[in-house]
Amino acid sequence: MSTNSPRSGEWTRAELMARVIVESQRHYADYMVFNQAMADSVGLHPTDLQCVAMLDLEEEPVSTGDIARLTGLTSGSATRLVDRLVKAGIVERHSDPGDRRRSLVALAPAARSRISQAWDTPAQAFGAVLDTYSDEELAVIADYLHRTREVGRAQAHRLTTGEDAPS
Repeated sequence: MSTNSPRSGEWTRAELMARVIVESQRHYADYMVFNQAMADSVGLHPTDLQCVAMLDLEEEPVSTGDIARLTGLTSGSATRLVDRLVKAGIVERHSDPGDRRRSLVALAPAARSRISQAWDTPAQAFGAVLDTYSDEELAVIADYLHRTREVGRAQAHRLTTGEDAPS
């Protein structure tokens, strides 16, 4: 099997399936290397950077329990992660207006700006790749990423609990 683009129409379904699996494994490994390099460049641990990236996707502040669910960490590990990020000035804790016993976590505005700037060049590079696809191809890519993310989360649940993920 060659490494040419599968868009040439010369691949069998079995070859394409095998290629998707191999490229997914390579993508994951290379993304881990990229995530480590990005974390190093902004002075964070890779897990902390992943938490920051997840917080950046959230429209509202989230609880530490939400962070545990988003990252797959235990509640204790999520609390320590938030403590580190607060100390570093990356996130801020706010009182939950609905429950004063609970605090909510949000990215600090200065940290959001600094991390956003660090993403400028990689975002342009990833965007250039995405620009080579048609709208229909982008829809397929987005669907694949969404569906495999759900499978990954369900499999992580199965592996950590020994139970099938709730439907």
